Amino acid sequence: MLTRNNIRLTLGGARAILAAAEARAREIKVPQNIAIVDEGAYLLAFARMDGAKLSSSEVALTKAHAAALRRAPTGPSPTKGEPSVMLSLGLALATDGKLTCIRGGLPLMVDGQCVGGIGVSAGTEDEDVLVAQAGVEALQKFS
Repeated sequence: MLTRNNIRLTLGGARAILAAAEARAREIKVPQNIAIVDEGAYLLAFARMDGAKLSSSEVALTKAHAAALRRAPTGPSPTKGEPSVMLSLGLALATDGKLTCIRGGLPLMVDGQCVGGIGVSAGTEDEDVLVAQAGVEALQKFS
């Protein structure tokens, strides 16, 4: 086979994911920056909640980009075993900052295919992951 059918994340889908993530952020009382990108890491939706750290906007975008491009959660490399500081920082440097070792980015998957990524930033890494996971769960409900 020379071609394949690709499932695509729509703007409506991105908005539904964003709404679920925002709801979780409000629930835990942590205003967040939330970015949703498509499978090529192009921005579909973004929200900076009132009170979210301004400096975290770019971090949320980087997390979303990295999750979509690597088709894996963001975090230290390798993800299993003892993380390598040199490898984690090296990936960020080698990709001109497009990859990050900071947790809070998750790939958006449908039927084993990556349709995008969500990146969340402004809380602790655990809070960021919790909010991103709410977006992933919203996608799973609709797919």
